[in-house]
Amino acid sequence: MVTALTSAFGDATRREIYLFVRDHPEGATASGVAAHFDLHPNVARHHLDKLAGGGYLRVEVQRSSTGAGRPSKHYLVTAQGPEVALPLRHDDVLVTLLGRALAALPPGEAERLATEVGEEYGRRMARSMGDTTEQQRSLRSALHAVADALTAHGFAAHAERRNNEMRIVAEHCPFGEAVLDNPVICAVDRGMVSGLVEELLGSGPGETAVDLQSSKPMGDEVCVTTVVN
Repeated sequence: MVTALTSAFGDATRREIYLFVRDHPEGATASGVAAHFDLHPNVARHHLDKLAGGGYLRVEVQRSSTGAGRPSKHYLVTAQGPEVALPLRHDDVLVTLLGRALAALPPGEAERLATEVGEEYGRRMARSMGDTTEQQRSLRSALHAVADALTAHGFAAHAERRNNEMRIVAEHCPFGEAVLDNPVICAVDRGMVSGLVEELLGSGPGETAVDLQSSKPMGDEVCVTTVVN
């Protein structure tokens, strides 16, 4: 199982392609994936076939509505896909080391450091997304971009409005069990959201209030972060 997951999802681009196909219930073609990710069609087809070979995508051959031309292959997510689509993207030893190092610091200093590291990484993630003009127009659109970025990094996140608050809800934690023993690692997540939002909105440090409302280490089923700009 581990070998199969590594083969199918060990490549960052392939993980993002899987998420792209998952968001298109009608299916995706190799040419469509190639255009979206700026890949050669043969490269896109290779990634799709790897995912199909692992059983995470299925292939349907469809003809155009007119019946003219060659039939095209459409890739769709299989039933097993969502259960295994987000393998951990961290090294267990390094995360355990991080947790123990933070635990050795005074609580306030550990949280400050974890938040700072998360913010810096979040800003780099935002800058790697390229042109953010569209996302900068509103907090809502920025948070949807943040959720997509976090999902690509293993958080299975989505943005939503609840009780007049904008929230990021993460259903999966890529830090694994280490965060249960060292909840201060959650500050990294909060920092990542803060850094991403501030970079996308073009706001300065501290202008966006990010608050962790619930988390798995606190016994909750999902991690919820509220964002107020």
